[in-house]
Amino acid sequence: MTILVAFMSCNTKKSEIEAFDELASHVDSAISPGDDFFDFANGKWFAQHPIPASESYNGLWRMIQDSIDDAVKHICEEAANTQAAEGSNKQKIGDFYRTGMDSMAINKTGISALRSELEMIDSINDIVSLASLVAYLHTIGCSPFMEAYIIQDDMISDKYAVYLMQGGLGLPDRDYYFDNDLQTMEIREKYKSYLTDVFQSLGSNPEEAVSKTDAVMKLETSLAKSSRKLEDLRDPFANYNKIDTIKLKALVPLFDWPAYFSTANISRPDTVIVGQPEFYTNLNKELKATPLGTWKDYFRFHLIKSLANYLDDSTYLQNFRFYSTVLRGVETPRERWKRVVSTTNHELGELIGQVYVAEYLPAGTKEKLLEIGQAIKSEFETRIRNLDWMSTTTKEKAVAKLNSMIFKVGYPDKWKDMSALKIENDIYVRNVIRASQWQWNDMAAKYGKPVDRTEWVMYPQTYNAYYNPSNNEIVVPGCNILVPGYERKMADDAILYSIIGGSTFGHEITHGFDDQGSKYDEKGNLSNWWTADDSIKFFAKTQMIVKQYNEYTVQDSLHINGEATQGENIADLGGIMMGYEAFKKTQQFRVGNKIAGYTPQQRFFLGFALGWMINLRPEALMTKVKTDVHSPAKFRVNGPLSNMPEFYEAFSVKESNAMYRNEQERIRIW
Repeated sequence: MTILVAFMSCNTKKSEIEAFDELASHVDSAISPGDDFFDFANGKWFAQHPIPASESYNGLWRMIQDSIDDAVKHICEEAANTQAAEGSNKQKIGDFYRTGMDSMAINKTGISALRSELEMIDSINDIVSLASLVAYLHTIGCSPFMEAYIIQDDMISDKYAVYLMQGGLGLPDRDYYFDNDLQTMEIREKYKSYLTDVFQSLGSNPEEAVSKTDAVMKLETSLAKSSRKLEDLRDPFANYNKIDTIKLKALVPLFDWPAYFSTANISRPDTVIVGQPEFYTNLNKELKATPLGTWKDYFRFHLIKSLANYLDDSTYLQNFRFYSTVLRGVETPRERWKRVVSTTNHELGELIGQVYVAEYLPAGTKEKLLEIGQAIKSEFETRIRNLDWMSTTTKEKAVAKLNSMIFKVGYPDKWKDMSALKIENDIYVRNVIRASQWQWNDMAAKYGKPVDRTEWVMYPQTYNAYYNPSNNEIVVPGCNILVPGYERKMADDAILYSIIGGSTFGHEITHGFDDQGSKYDEKGNLSNWWTADDSIKFFAKTQMIVKQYNEYTVQDSLHINGEATQGENIADLGGIMMGYEAFKKTQQFRVGNKIAGYTPQQRFFLGFALGWMINLRPEALMTKVKTDVHSPAKFRVNGPLSNMPEFYEAFSVKESNAMYRNEQERIRIW
């Protein structure tokens, strides 16, 4: 089975191909493109494709994910139906998927599958012994108390460092504990109901469950109060506080750090990077002030919450009703096979990816991705050299960083060795725990070793991309080549250069020069390589984009957080500008022929809107605005385009149109 074929089927007539164009079929001509280009470009598709009851959104990303899920399902089922050798990739994939699909065994076992973890929590008899419990829970995929991980040191990119960050909340973000709008207050009450349900399922009577809920809510509210806001987490300098272990002990003296690191399999570090010291100061206060019984209830709840998706139907549905229905508006659970495929792919994606690359990616994927990426990179250099606000000194350093940027596309040249992972044909949640422990140990083992700059942190079958400032690299998985509706032929360059060129490579390259990425040098080290005057000019431009997005109303009185989303908004703007400049060099642009009535320029912008063709439920939209550093899809399209004179020209945007911005207000950073 092949998802995308670069050539037309031999049985397809040319007239049939030309008679219908997927991109043009989405257009709602009743909407003026200058008033709301997002709805103009996608409106008809949205009208014809309501959000399924089991999903929080619908659109291009959903279609691509569905095609990936179908491929992964085939890989899983083939492995599950094979008598594979013990320890082989097929055996691991097959047994993991098989146990996930065995709903009878899962329901029969219930939460007793976590008996050993619950007994571990019960056995804690003092605050000091909490450290080993916290570490163990972190290794199995739970994140209570705090966030801890090992990544490259922001200031010494050739070394790994232990990072300790704020965390431990059951609600999506600290503001959910304090905002007093009606929706947020309702969410808090429903969260408390979920807490109460969990405690009752663990054996408490209704009165005890309510009491435990109140105590845990009080504890989490305290943790939230000492947590930084979403926008404050964006400053890499302010969230980099390296201290030695003596100072760490002084920061949280009641926590047994040696026991934590030992249980977490982290070779005892000499220094750690504490993101938010005030959070850890408050942790120590709570270790002293909060009764041990409340801490136990807190850990019990977070254990169940974190693993509910892999437990019996009753436990799963309790979790679903809050985290999916209340927070995202999803009406019904997804089919079990879809949930199990998603989990198998998440936990064993490195193994599944090897099959996916061989059987599902079209030939030439790497080459086409590199072609577009290099074209965007070239345009970015030209743009840097022609900037009218940056000094020659800073320009040369910016170009040096750009030219040092590494592209990883398609799939890794080498795969991780997962031979130490043991998957058994027993209980689903135990396999999830085993996989989580393998992933944690794989991360923990990095400490003290040379940095592996060849490593990928996404799978080839992951429809996404990323910029890693510590490696100064762009990573674009192979499935990004997919464009729904163009399975029988490669999409035209107007679409590829807008989605892959602008929204992918252009976006990720610009991340190297956004408000955060611009603080890392060409070697991936956090450092200030700007002149003072250039920094002032750059900050002024970033504040313009903050102001633009702050003014967007998403629903009712809910506005985008322009400060928190500025990095992504900068990347969206820079990306589509670079994509357009690169597209101008293509034959399609030069020839200028129309397709389905649209010029190449118009198709480029329609392709950009197609790339963000995402329709969210109101509940999911609210959650996104309050917790995500990305703006909602509509504003990822309308926001950047309202700054581009090329868009105004392509669709004859006038001063009377809603998207029109005066020339002095239009933003161009890179």
